[in-house]
Amino acid sequence: MFKRVIGQDQSEAQRSAPSLPETRSPEPAPAAYSSQQPVVSARSSATRNVLSSDVEIKGTVKFANDLVVDGKIEGEITSEGCLTVGENARIKAEIKTGTIIVYGKVHGNLTATDRVEIKSTAEVVGDIKAKTLSIEAGAIFVGKSTIGTPTQAAATPQPQAKNAPTPESPKQGTLVGTAI
Repeated sequence: MFKRVIGQDQSEAQRSAPSLPETRSPEPAPAAYSSQQPVVSARSSATRNVLSSDVEIKGTVKFANDLVVDGKIEGEITSEGCLTVGENARIKAEIKTGTIIVYGKVHGNLTATDRVEIKSTAEVVGDIKAKTLSIEAGAIFVGKSTIGTPTQAAATPQPQAKNAPTPESPKQGTLVGTAI
């Protein structure tokens, strides 16, 4: 789905690729975001949106489709699309999206309607709620996870031991440390 280009020499990639005519209109120069403009909305097109490593945002970020962040965000990130946190990214935010793929650092709770992937270079400090969770060896995750979707509750609940998971509840766990 994504070609990983983080850390590659861009000049080499440009020399080897044939030049194509520009079909998009030029993007406006980035503006400084302040408390008067806390919301950033991406255009609803089929393209992938990218916030490079020199971008810093404080406030609410909303986008459609895909967003790749390699900069700094502090606040809240909301979408039904896919968020990819690059290796250089530093995010302190509550994240609520469809899919979250983390290569960098995230401090805050992650809620995904589909899946969360924590790659080997990632550091996540916060709670995770998702249908599926994958953690690569070498990744750091400190927090609580709630994985799966709850099924319908039984008509007559049976008594359970205190803090014991019920068959109707999603799997829960607390992980602290580095995956090996």
